[in-house]
Amino acid sequence: MRFLGLDVGSRRIGLAISDETGTIAQPLKFIEAGTSYDRAIGEIENLCGQYNVQGIVVGLPLSLSGGDRGESAAAAKKVGGLLAKRLGISVEYWDERFTTTEAERVLVDARVRRTDRRAAVDKIAAALILQGYLDAKSYKEEDAY
Repeated sequence: MRFLGLDVGSRRIGLAISDETGTIAQPLKFIEAGTSYDRAIGEIENLCGQYNVQGIVVGLPLSLSGGDRGESAAAAKKVGGLLAKRLGISVEYWDERFTTTEAERVLVDARVRRTDRRAAVDKIAAALILQGYLDAKSYKEEDAY
């Protein structure tokens, strides 16, 4: 089962894709969000068809206390809701606290130039979100045995 991970930002949406077994996430690309998300939703729909995606994981920026308050959380839920309605596939939300910071740190440690980091941070954050979800899903499945 292949999953698509999203890191919804105010300007860009980072995308990551899992392998066909739903085990490993890898950064895919980022797309410009736009104000209404219409173009972005259309592009995500095309990618879902191209990669035969069966589930979408949207990063949900929770507060440190665990609540999903704020404009960023509302935007993530809006995109997730639009995708679920338009594509008719499962959309789940995953806590994305600190993923952008972690992605930034990974790129700095890899000595990626600042200008190149801007283009990569969103899709790496999406991969971190998706990998966290896949790892938790795998762990739950192992516990079932």
